[in-house]
Amino acid sequence: SSHLNPPVSEYTASNKQQILDFWKKATDDHAKIGIKYLVQPGQPSTRSVEEVSYVGEIFNEAGKVVKAGGLSFGYHNHDLEFARVVPGGKEMITGRRFPRIAGIEIIYDALVRQTDPSLVLFELDVYWIIMGQQDPVEYMRKYADRIKLLHIKDKAVLGESGMMNFEQIFKQAYANGITDYFVELENVPSGTQFEGAKGCVDYLLKADFVK
Repeated sequence: SSHLNPPVSEYTASNKQQILDFWKKATDDHAKIGIKYLVQPGQPSTRSVEEVSYVGEIFNEAGKVVKAGGLSFGYHNHDLEFARVVPGGKEMITGRRFPRIAGIEIIYDALVRQTDPSLVLFELDVYWIIMGQQDPVEYMRKYADRIKLLHIKDKAVLGESGMMNFEQIFKQAYANGITDYFVELENVPSGTQFEGAKGCVDYLLKADFVK
């Protein structure tokens, strides 16, 4: 799996071909070294249902390009995808309370709805969805046919924060038939990055719920 973004700050009709050309070259290059998945981590800021819909349209087109090259195209979330948007909105809506507006929708849900399952898969970052105030297990159940990859991540070394219910996450992953997941370590409060990586590996090896 490789994470990469097109070199644009927004999606417009004028740069659509540039985006697709980027994915064509990325597909050709990554196919040579045996990469299976091209995953986009993040998207341009979306402020309305219509803007999310256009992003979904671009993702579908990118998915066609990547699929034609023998790879799979996917999307990786952070926390902002769990903000809400409304039709004709001027900004995404964050926080714990949301207005009762017709058509209000979580951005992630809208992206799933707007994309073709045969062209776009989802790589769920189990840490960032929690930071977005949503439950990774609930989303894995809800979108069992769309979430095909996982980013296994904690605030720092796996298992140390106490905020991640990895046992239920792995159980649901196996129930869904997910076979590929990637462990990510961004922050190491003490020690070296290598020591932090070893801590993550040790945690997974000792966990009886990890097959």
